[in-house]
Amino acid sequence: MRPKRPSIKDIASRLNVSVTTVSFVLNGKGPEMRISEEVTQRVLSYAKEVNYSPNRLAQSLRTGKSNIIVFMVEDISNPFFARLARIIEVIAYRKGYKVIFCSNENDDRHTQELLQVFRDQQVTGYIIIPSAGAKKQIQALLEAGIPVILFDRYFPGLETNYVVIDNENATYRATRHLIGNGYRDIGFVTLDTSQTQMLDRLKGYKKAVKEVRLKSRVLKLPYRADAPEGESCMRGFFEAHPELDAVFFATNYLTQQGLLVMREHFPGKLTDWGIMTFDDTEFFRIHTPSISAVAQPLEEIGHKLMEIMLELLRDGKETVHQVVLKAELRERDSSRPKAPRGV
Repeated sequence: MRPKRPSIKDIASRLNVSVTTVSFVLNGKGPEMRISEEVTQRVLSYAKEVNYSPNRLAQSLRTGKSNIIVFMVEDISNPFFARLARIIEVIAYRKGYKVIFCSNENDDRHTQELLQVFRDQQVTGYIIIPSAGAKKQIQALLEAGIPVILFDRYFPGLETNYVVIDNENATYRATRHLIGNGYRDIGFVTLDTSQTQMLDRLKGYKKAVKEVRLKSRVLKLPYRADAPEGESCMRGFFEAHPELDAVFFATNYLTQQGLLVMREHFPGKLTDWGIMTFDDTEFFRIHTPSISAVAQPLEEIGHKLMEIMLELLRDGKETVHQVVLKAELRERDSSRPKAPRGV
C-alpha cells in the first residue's frame, strides 16, 4: 500500500501551529505575514524531512491557476519543434512556470481530447500549432479568457494571438535564389492541406516561377501519408518529370523522404539537381551535399512566444499580438550555380 502523501494539515498538527501559518510559510509569505523566523524554519525543515510536495491539482482547483503552460505541436519528435520546446522550457522555468509538451498529430479529435484534459487540469495558458479543424476549440478557450497563442499557422477571421513566419516571401526568395543560379525546371513538393503556412509557401513558389515565365510543377502529398506511400509518390513524380533540374521541399520531413528516394532510385540527382528545404536541421548542414534551407529564427520565435504569453498571464490585457517574423535563407552546396551542359 502506498504511503499517504503528507498534507499541510499533517504538518500543522505535528508542529502545533495553524494550517494557515504552514500555508503562508510554504508559499514564501512568512515575512509578509510576520511569521517568526523560528517558526518558519521549523515548518520548512519538517516539510523537507517528510518530503512534502503540494497537491498541484488541488492547488489549481483552489486558485484557478496551475502555473503550467501547454506547448502543443504536430509531432514533438520533429527536430524543429523539439529545439523550440527547449527554448520555451528554459524561459518558462526562469519565470516560475512549467511546460507540458504534447503532439496532436494534426488530428482534430486528438486535439479536442487533449484540450479537454488540460482544461480539467486548470492549465494556465496554451501555445498551439492547431490542427485544421480545431477552430471551435481555440475559440472556446478564448471565450473562457484563457491565454492562447497560435504558432506556425492561424485561422483567418479568428481574432487571436499568433506568431508566424513570412512563409510566402521566404519561399519566394528561396525559389528566386534557385532561378538566379540557373535552375529552370523547379519542382515543389508540399502537403495537400488548407493550413495557412503551407498555402503561403506554395504561393511564394508559384509567384517566383510565374514572374520569369517558368512552368509550375507541384506534388501535393496527403498529410497522413506514411513514409512508404510518400516516397512512392515522390518517385512517381520525379519519373514523370525527367526535365526537372531542381526540387524545393516545403517541410524538413518531406526533404528527408525526398533525399532517401533520390539516393535509392536517382543517385545522380543528388549532385545534379538543385535542392532546397523549408526548415533547417543539423542533418542538412552535414549532409553530402549540404542542403540549402529556409531557416526559421528559433530563438526569436521562442522568446516572442514567451514574451506574449508572460504579458497575457501577468496583465490579462486584451491586446491581440499578431507577429510575422522573417526567415533566413542559408545557401549551401545543393543550390550552387548550375553547371553548364557538358561540364
